[in-house]
Amino acid sequence: MKTMTCQQLGGPCSFEHKGETADEVIKAQDRHLRDAVSGGDETHQQALKEMKGRWKNPIAGMGWYRKAKKDFAALPES
Repeated sequence: MKTMTCQQLGGPCSFEHKGETADEVIKAQDRHLRDAVSGGDETHQQALKEMKGRWKNPIAGMGWYRKAKKDFAALPES
């Protein structure tokens, strides 16, 4: 199990996401951003907008995805 924060994934806070794979952590971040914004948290709006727009430009989106997977792989097990 590894841990990445919202901030490590491009968000504004230090909320921790735990997962066995990078994909689990990325999906948790996506849920976190949606939940925060739907709950009225304006500090997460920009990160949510970037997350939604990431796949409109597949080349840039894949760059972000590869970096997130690489960063996850470099983390120690927790």
